[in-house]
Amino acid sequence: MPPASDVPLDTAGIISTVLEGVLYGLSLFMGAATVWVLKRNRKWKDVNKAMLVISFFLFAFSTTHLCIDMKRVYQGLVKYRDTYPGGPVAFFSDVSQETFVSKNGVYTAHTALGDGVVIYRCYMVWRKIWIIILPLLLWCSVLATGIGTVYTIGQVTAESGNIFASTTASWITSFYATTLSCNFVATAILAFRLWSVERGVNRSRTARSNIWPVLMIVIDAGVLYSVTLLCALCLFASESHAQYIVLDMVTPIISISFYMVLLRVGLKAQDNVHVSGSNAGMNSDSRAGMQSAGPNASYYRGKALQVHISQLTESQGAVPDKSFSDDMQLETGSHHYPPANRRI
Repeated sequence: MPPASDVPLDTAGIISTVLEGVLYGLSLFMGAATVWVLKRNRKWKDVNKAMLVISFFLFAFSTTHLCIDMKRVYQGLVKYRDTYPGGPVAFFSDVSQETFVSKNGVYTAHTALGDGVVIYRCYMVWRKIWIIILPLLLWCSVLATGIGTVYTIGQVTAESGNIFASTTASWITSFYATTLSCNFVATAILAFRLWSVERGVNRSRTARSNIWPVLMIVIDAGVLYSVTLLCALCLFASESHAQYIVLDMVTPIISISFYMVLLRVGLKAQDNVHVSGSNAGMNSDSRAGMQSAGPNASYYRGKALQVHISQLTESQGAVPDKSFSDDMQLETGSHHYPPANRRI
């Protein structure tokens, strides 16, 4: 049973929807900025369309989830306030509501997509299938427990109990645990690869490489998502209604974590272009010529950055130069590969 001092369900419904709306607004802004970074100074054929598609689906899932929550609040507090048996509290505790089942279905799909992106990034920097076997198994567990949760909730009747009933609690706990494990393992594998490359690079260089900021960005995004999931799991295990508040916040946070990596890496890459060019011996006249060349100048600056990254990793053999270049292109959207033996 929930503690006597727990948040009332109708109050939790209002708070969760408001906070979700605030975070959704932030994710909407970051999503628009991400599209701008991916498209900035590039022709359409050079844009990373996979990242655009993922951004669209994350936006669609977040929007759908928020709309369903707004509908639930309207139904529970306005439309059925005086007609639903037991009032608003009974309405929000009824897990058999169509809107409740639907929002959990959207959340499951959203989570699967977000975890899948992290696993894909792992593959892009390792280029080895075996390294992502464990994350893939955990991802399949996320999908299985998520589908099981939605199905079980759909079979529950209004009289059979609340969300903490044994029939639903076991599925939900398993889903939280598997998605937390999947995100943690995938982020750790990705961060370890970047850290090992960074360490190898710094052995032969006095200045810090471009990989360190990417590593910190990946860790920040993983920690943000993992901490939120851990809070939701702990609150659910304690049968607190506050878990609804945290759970509804997770949906936009999934999108925010994805956009945060794209934005920060993309903007960092733009900043490093000038540094990379100057370190490579570009004089002021050549830089001025590139700036006067118009939008096409970004192509050449992008190639300089990619060659710089390749040189950083190539000297120690820590990772294939094209592999790490692909990971940076995964974030920045560029697909131009310079010759492996070229030096700038």
